[in-house]
Amino acid sequence: MDRKKFIRNGILGIATMAGAAKFLESCSKSDNDEDSSNSGDGSCTVSPSETKGPFPIKTPSQLVLENIKSDRVGIALLINLKIENKNNNCEPLQSVLVDVWHCDKDGNYSEYGGTQMQQTDYTSVHFLRGRQTSDANGNVSFISIYPGWYQGRAPHVHVEVLTNSGTSLLVTQIAFPENISSAVYSSSNYVAHGQADTSNTSDNVFSDSLSQELATITGNITDGYTLTKTITVNA
Repeated sequence: MDRKKFIRNGILGIATMAGAAKFLESCSKSDNDEDSSNSGDGSCTVSPSETKGPFPIKTPSQLVLENIKSDRVGIALLINLKIENKNNNCEPLQSVLVDVWHCDKDGNYSEYGGTQMQQTDYTSVHFLRGRQTSDANGNVSFISIYPGWYQGRAPHVHVEVLTNSGTSLLVTQIAFPENISSAVYSSSNYVAHGQADTSNTSDNVFSDSLSQELATITGNITDGYTLTKTITVNA
């Protein structure tokens, strides 16, 4: 995603002007970076398949968005994903649908609520959810905020990759480095919710596959962060 798109989509509204400028500069540098799971030599491993619930997107086709922040408050996060095809020598996979969703700084999901699992009712709103189509290099980007956490789970982002006709190729999840999450959760907008109660290694999703699901995160609290991750599917 280029600098003009960031400005057009309102990234300056989630950081200070000086901080946003630095954030945009770091984003442009990271757009072509790849995390360690992308071999680049024709060998790769299909990303782990994980649960879609308990808060999946209900109508993803209605949420074709680059900026998924909506009215949520938090530290800026640019999500850069590259989709590659195990069945085609690990080449980038163009024109597939990529859905992402995650909780807000307080651990709440849109489209759900009013239940014992999530008491706050957000059933009528759709924040922090979106869909994009991968480009010729297999890339998609989303403007968001750093996710919070909820009881029993380490911080995470959900991802589903689908064919352009809607057939699911993979549902997976992305984990965050714990030192970065700890720093974020000590910052002003997050501190009231406290530190995550579950580590990556004790999380029932990541405990057996953390090395394949851990994102590369760059940036800082002032300027925002960039998440980079390669997702590999059998297509």
